[in-house]
Order: sequence, then structure tokens, then C-alpha cells
Amino acid sequence: MEVREAMLADVDGIIDVHTRARLAYYRAGGLAPEAIVNPALEREQRTGWTAAIESPHKRVLCGAVDGRIVGVAAMGPPLSSQVDASAVGQLYQIHVVPGNWGKGIGSALHASFVRYLEDVSLPAGMLEVWERNRRARAFYVRHGWKPDGQFRAGPDDSKYIGMRLELMALAAPASTPSCGEC
Repeated sequence: MEVREAMLADVDGIIDVHTRARLAYYRAGGLAPEAIVNPALEREQRTGWTAAIESPHKRVLCGAVDGRIVGVAAMGPPLSSQVDASAVGQLYQIHVVPGNWGKGIGSALHASFVRYLEDVSLPAGMLEVWERNRRARAFYVRHGWKPDGQFRAGPDDSKYIGMRLELMALAAPASTPSCGEC
């Protein structure tokens, strides 16, 4: 598996990954397919992914196996003007094709986000995750993310939960030995 910068030629593959992943997790959360996929959304995805790839301030990465895109991640400055862009970067999304879940693709894309934070000298990351997407929430917790107390409305009377990742917490040892262990 390789992680590489996305190119405009990747947009169709990125939309396919994004759509398949969304169908899986939104369906698991109780939403009907027609609430998840429609022609207007595909146009919105194409516009959004194209703009993200072309943006000098955002980074879009593809996870590919044998040349086929099976995962995608997007990151950059916070989308909210209320957040200090000099202190935090935002992981906009990670998506992996469901048949490839648990194979390390999401973790490799996540590691690329951590490298992005280091590259741009930011001490923390933020993201939003759909409250009903238990798999994604568990993934982020395993990677050191913690709920930050922020919420916003989601589909079907649900919420998106804000989470934060502190890079210093990742670098800190799991425990400090007591004097008797020194």
C-alpha cells in the first residue's frame, strides 16, 4: 500500500471511495441510501474534492493498493474562523473502502495527518465524527483523539462530535516510573 498526494486525475476514484465508505457507515447508523447518495451530492463531492486538491492550503492523500485508490484523507487549516489556525490543523475526512477496513490503510492515512501537523508546526489536530459511526469513533480513540466537548447537528436528529489530538500526548511515555523503579 502506498500513500501519495492526490491529483485531479484521481477525483473519480476519490468520489468512489468517499461514496462507498459513506454508504457503509451511514447505513449502519440507520440512514436510508437515498439520504446518502444522490446526483446533487455527487456534484458537490466533485466540486469539493477538486477544490481541495487544487488548494495550496489543503492536503489530499490517496491510499492505493496495486494502483487502485482504496482510501483517501483530506486535511488543512480549520474550517471554522472561530478556531486559531496557528494552533490546530483539521482532519477533514478519512475514508476507506469497506472491504479494506482493518488492513492498516486508515492508520497509514492517519499517520500522514500527524506528519502534516508536524510539517506545518502545529501542536494539535481537530476533527468531527458522526456520533453513530462507532467504528470511526473507536478508530480515532485508538489513535489518541479525545472528545473536545463540541457538537453540531447531523442527519436524522444525530450529532457530529468534535475531537482533538494533542501531539505532545502522542510523544509522552505511557507511564512515568516511580523512584523505586529508577
